[in-house]
Amino acid sequence: MSVSSKIKILKEKLPENVRLVAVSKFHPAESITEAYNAGQRIFGESRAQELKTKQKVLPTDIEWHFIGPLQSNKVKDIAPFVHTIHSIDSFKLLEEANKQACKQNRIIRVLLEIHIAMEEDKHGFTPDEVKMLLDRKDITVFKNIRISGLMGMATFTDNSVQVQKEFHSLKVLFDELKSTYFHDKDYFNEISMGMTDDYEIAIQEGSTMVRIGSYLFGKR
Repeated sequence: MSVSSKIKILKEKLPENVRLVAVSKFHPAESITEAYNAGQRIFGESRAQELKTKQKVLPTDIEWHFIGPLQSNKVKDIAPFVHTIHSIDSFKLLEEANKQACKQNRIIRVLLEIHIAMEEDKHGFTPDEVKMLLDRKDITVFKNIRISGLMGMATFTDNSVQVQKEFHSLKVLFDELKSTYFHDKDYFNEISMGMTDDYEIAIQEGSTMVRIGSYLFGKR
């Protein structure tokens, strides 16, 4: 089945309030172009250099999302054009994103990555750590980033009950942070969770963005 056919099928299955981030990492610009021609505009990449290279040769109206672990010294490479960074997992990275966005005279949307999985190698704040971050007075001076929500990755397992529990915990934390820190901020409205194998569970638990790659583009 073609990429364009898969885009059409998937978008018909997604609720109106859930957006598709087509995860194009490790796939060539030609595959992205096929998805683009099928109407897809949001694409996710996980390596700064790869994203920078693709951005130069692909249409300018693509909304680029950075979804992988990001080193502080790589933020400058994507700051001129990236729309959303899903993987903010430290104060240092948040500070650097603001600094580089300021240099570009633009605002970058960011999501705070929360560690919800059982695997220790996954990144992200614990619930207590993210509250400590949001309690810091110095983040109020960050005018060039917009904290727009949370991102989380569930445990890689066939146990759907475990996956649902983890996604549910992210939604509960989102609601708590919304009421405590962002009750008057309409832009804090995103929950990025769900990939090819678990996006349907994620949607049931309140996801607003699903990150799907292998279903659309195949394995790399």
